Amino acid sequence: MNCIMCPMGCEMTVMLENGKFAGVTGNSCPRGAKYAETEVTDPRRMLTTTVRIKGGLLPLLPVVSADVLPKGKVADCVVYLRDVIVEAPVKAGDVIVPDILGLGVDIVASRDMARVND
Repeated sequence: MNCIMCPMGCEMTVMLENGKFAGVTGNSCPRGAKYAETEVTDPRRMLTTTVRIKGGLLPLLPVVSADVLPKGKVADCVVYLRDVIVEAPVKAGDVIVPDILGLGVDIVASRDMARVND
């Protein structure tokens, strides 16, 4: 696997014993080893998407997960967010969905969205 923790992009080999992480070679730093272990045992991803917004300058508001989510739950989160509608105005960093799906991660606005005067 290629490490994505820094621009070096180390080519790493992950060793598994009985389906469990047993070590890694090829990494230049400890961050690579941690990334490799997490990627094979509990992969996680950031989520960036949009939700609908009423009264905003644009019809969609960009949002992002405040932290990484379990990779296997990202699609479920996107499905949940399809039904979310927020009211303008919104500031970047505002929590749009707290603790999405009970995963302990908030979904936050990634930009300001002013209210359009009707």
